[in-house]
Amino acid sequence: MKRLDIIIIAVVFIISIVSLGILKIYSNKNYDDMYVHISVDGKLIKTIPFDTESHGEEFKVKTKLGKNIIRIEDGMVKMVEADCPDKICVKDGPISKPGEILVCLPHKVVVEIKGYGKAEVDELSY
Repeated sequence: MKRLDIIIIAVVFIISIVSLGILKIYSNKNYDDMYVHISVDGKLIKTIPFDTESHGEEFKVKTKLGKNIIRIEDGMVKMVEADCPDKICVKDGPISKPGEILVCLPHKVVVEIKGYGKAEVDELSY
């Protein structure tokens, strides 16, 4: 490697680190209200207020394709049970921030946390 190659690699590395730092700073937004949106096949079926003090609320989502159980507790939302063959949605683990999504593709169930209020742009817009 030549000297110019090393300089180019260093500049690209510094730019990427600075960009990640800026995204991290702007992604820590506080929202007035947060909601869990549950939709099946693109149609919203339930909106649930979401806060860090939710204690073990469970919601069953039954479709013609199968059944999912979603639990909200300790400031997290997780898919605790699904009767789909691969169970990837259960293995994904919990979500807790606006813009995060849980998806069960075989049942076409989407669980998303959305924030409203103070923040102008959510994390997905970056």
